[in-house]
This record gives sequence, C-alpha cells and structure tokens, in this order.
Amino acid sequence: MYKLAVFDMDGTILNSIDDLADSCNHALAEFGYPAHEVSEYFYFCGNGARMLVKRAMPESEREDDAQVDRVLATYSEWYNAHSAIKTAPYPGMVETLKRLKQNGVSLAVVSNKPDAATRSLAGLYFDGLFDVVFGQREGVPIKPAPDAVFEAMELLGVSPAETAYFGDSGVDISTGKNAGVFTTGVLWGFRPKSELESAGADRTIERPEEIADVVLNG
Repeated sequence: MYKLAVFDMDGTILNSIDDLADSCNHALAEFGYPAHEVSEYFYFCGNGARMLVKRAMPESEREDDAQVDRVLATYSEWYNAHSAIKTAPYPGMVETLKRLKQNGVSLAVVSNKPDAATRSLAGLYFDGLFDVVFGQREGVPIKPAPDAVFEAMELLGVSPAETAYFGDSGVDISTGKNAGVFTTGVLWGFRPKSELESAGADRTIERPEEIADVVLNG
C-alpha cells in the first residue's frame, strides 16, 4: 500500500479540456488569431499556461515574447472567470479519492496549471480531499522537474518508495520517474497510451476506480 497518491489535474482528475479550449480560443479571437478545435488542445496542454497559449498562437507570432505575454494575460483573465463552466471530475473520481482517504492515504495535486486556478478548482470539485495542492508557482520549476513532488512528500512525511504518481501525459510520467516514485498513466485523459508507455509508465489504467487498486494493493 502506498501512503501518498499524487495526481496531475487536467486530464487526470478533472476533464477540463472544454473550458481550456474555450478560454484560449477567446484570447486568440481578441488578437485576431484563428481558433482551434477542442481536439487540438489535447496536445497544447501539459506544459503550463504560457506554453498552451504559445502553441495555440500562429507560428509566426510565437517567438514574440511580449505578444505571447499579452495573449497569456487575456487568456488567464478569461479562464480564471470561466474555469468551471464545463469542467467536471471524471466519473468515479470523487468516490475513489474518498475511498483512499478512508484508508489513510494522503492525497496531493501537482499540476503545471497556474497555482491559483489549481487551488480554486481543487477546492470547488474535491471539497478538501487533498492534503497538498500545488500548481505552477514562481520560483518552482514546472514538471517534468520533480521539485513540487519532492515538496509534497516532505510536507506529508513520506518517502519516494511510499508514493504513487498518476497522470495522463508523458510529462507526468517523466515527473514521477524524476521523483523516483511509482508511475501510473491514466487512459481517460488527454494523451494516448503509446505516449505513456514510451515515457516509461510502470502501469496504465482505464478507469478511475482502478486507482484504488494501484494505491491500496501496490
């Protein structure tokens, strides 16, 4: 049994793709840029808000850092006000997390989403289930750097051997590997099984209910 389960947010515990896509498309439209289909955002997400915006912008504009910052500011303002319109926990996720808590497992979120949005959504949808919630913070390297995972383990008093990490992308699996913890790729998220396996996932699962098997029987 693992003492700590660490989760990515977007595509892992929350299906947030529609609100992310709608908010970024809104920002693009403000600057006269073409919008993208929701399916394209599966590959724009995963490396933080700035990279999301940069990937969505026309290629000719991406190297203009000042312009990226302007689009990012527009996106961030809109997303912060519209992050919970279509977003919802994946079916069975809340019940699974409650089961883990009832069995004495500590729970953490480590996301590349900006910290304020990460904390807001964790509070809104998971009602205090998580002991630690970290989004992208100034001065802390984003995933796949393991710094935030190390910080969560230290705060909760657990070792890498006592920790399992869950995510839906190669970035997540690399994060877990870099932290020296057991990594599980979830197949209901934004990226395909092939990406998770190529990144070296120790296991892949198809339903949120399987999280409990990994953590309680690991």
